[in-house]
Amino acid sequence: MVKTLTIRQEKILNCIAEEYIASKIPVSSKALTRKYGFDIKPPTMRIEFQKLTDLGYLAQPHTSAGRIPTDKGYRFYVDNLHSGLFNRGFDSIEKEMEDSLGFFQTMTRRIAELTSNLAITYFPEEDVVFKEGWDEVFKEPEFEDASFIAKFMETVQSFEKHIDEMSDFNDPQVFIGKENKVVLAPEFSTIVSKIHLPKKKEGVVVILGPKRMAYDKNVGIMNSLIKLLQ
Repeated sequence: MVKTLTIRQEKILNCIAEEYIASKIPVSSKALTRKYGFDIKPPTMRIEFQKLTDLGYLAQPHTSAGRIPTDKGYRFYVDNLHSGLFNRGFDSIEKEMEDSLGFFQTMTRRIAELTSNLAITYFPEEDVVFKEGWDEVFKEPEFEDASFIAKFMETVQSFEKHIDEMSDFNDPQVFIGKENKVVLAPEFSTIVSKIHLPKKKEGVVVILGPKRMAYDKNVGIMNSLIKLLQ
């Protein structure tokens, strides 16, 4: 039987995800109680942390550390987002739409700048793949680990080979860790969507980064891009 979370546990889990995404530091029960209160005392918060850990939503990287979301925890957080539009950032690229390749590359670079992740775009009619955002994504603390960098590079190469298989997603789809099926990427998250371009052309956009990415903002950016291109 699947155990459902209490309303309080749902709020705690969402707050932990948001705090960890923003701070890049495992979240302690003391810090969460101090910031959000929840009308409970620290010992009760510690009990809730442990329950969420036992249920597989949280993990404790080190014995004395706070908690971070697991893939299951991120999935719960993403499924409960209500992402709208990210209403800035793409206006400046509209004037470049007539120059297909120039527009595609500028658009890819802008996605990378806005998301701080790697943006990969594929345009079948032009048979071209653009990758932008290396400087942005490599600033994230996960990339201080050389083995993480190596896995990331392998994943990027695999995406290049299989990106034409990702053209079925008409709306932004979020894949977390092992949910990535077309390309095995257990350490990373992706946001994938087909885009409809001027002159009835189509393309595929992939946002690729650590699982600790700003899902709400990134989905909003993808939604805004799709709306602009319509």
